[in-house]
Amino acid sequence: MEDKRVMERPPARPARGVATVSQLAEFDVVIDARTPAEYAEDHVPGAINCPVLSNEERARVGTLYKQASPFEAKKVGAALVARNIAAHVEALFLDKPKDWKPLVYCWRGGKRSGAFVHILREIGWDAHRLEGGYKNWRSHVIAELATLPRRFSWRVISGPTGSAKSRILEALAAQGAQILHLEELAAHKGSVLGDLPDAPQPAQKMFETRLMMALAGLDASQPVFVEAESRRIGALQVPDALIFAIRAAPCLKIEASRPARAEFLLRDYDYFLARPQWLIGQLGHLRGLQSNETLARWTALVEAGDFRTLVEELLELHYDPLYQRSQDRNYRYADAPVFATDDLSPAGIEDVAHRIRAAFPS
Repeated sequence: MEDKRVMERPPARPARGVATVSQLAEFDVVIDARTPAEYAEDHVPGAINCPVLSNEERARVGTLYKQASPFEAKKVGAALVARNIAAHVEALFLDKPKDWKPLVYCWRGGKRSGAFVHILREIGWDAHRLEGGYKNWRSHVIAELATLPRRFSWRVISGPTGSAKSRILEALAAQGAQILHLEELAAHKGSVLGDLPDAPQPAQKMFETRLMMALAGLDASQPVFVEAESRRIGALQVPDALIFAIRAAPCLKIEASRPARAEFLLRDYDYFLARPQWLIGQLGHLRGLQSNETLARWTALVEAGDFRTLVEELLELHYDPLYQRSQDRNYRYADAPVFATDDLSPAGIEDVAHRIRAAFPS
């Protein structure tokens, strides 16, 4: 029979100089030793990028590894890594006191972060390497996104395009309500014309990290307001556990008049007015959904600067029919309370938010 004392032995602690994801807050700084390209795709929130190999250097070492030999690659890589770490220490860390405590990670928590930590520890700092590296962080994000959404009581704000749902969500937050602002996290307004001209969307992994951090900061004892989103926001996909939780939650409906919605869209998408050629390019995404004749007329409206007519026709011919087809398919609209308005000015949005808060007190 197996010794019970062995069976009940607590899990082994990380080796000296190694830390886990749960210990991130214990460090003065988190250093991402991966390439700038890897860092840009996603990283531990708050981490600074101190690459031990640049994008080009990593490609060069990888090519040597495959085409020459691992030994040749390690010689070149060692020289590059040592030179780059020295540059980071000199540029960023010479003013750090002896009790400074950095955490370093790379892809798997292996050679790149190990080399960095070795030098920092030799200097005298209590540097640690993240066990499992970014790969462990990524596993943590995926696991949390699979369970966190079920902990919250969601209140889903719905309504056709131009109903100012995102602005109402922001007004609710300003009034003290909890929100999850998916479009802000995704840097996209959610519709086929939702691209932001000066704010590219994050990579899917970065979006999921932002989402996990936002969820982790919510209070499960209080309701959370969220917008009724599609599974995709621009090029990004909302994780399954979250979209299922939101679609199972009760909705509230914003019913705004079409003139109020058109007026709101002209304000909220005012950057379209200054970039007519960019807007024409965005309208091209509707090819196949609208006839060539309709798209040609809308292009002519842009070129003539008649944006009000364009917005009114987009609502009438594209967005409203799309909303009508989809409204009962994914969300619980039956018996949803209605918040009607003819005013989507900033003051009108504040009023709608106040009425929602009164109907759904914390």
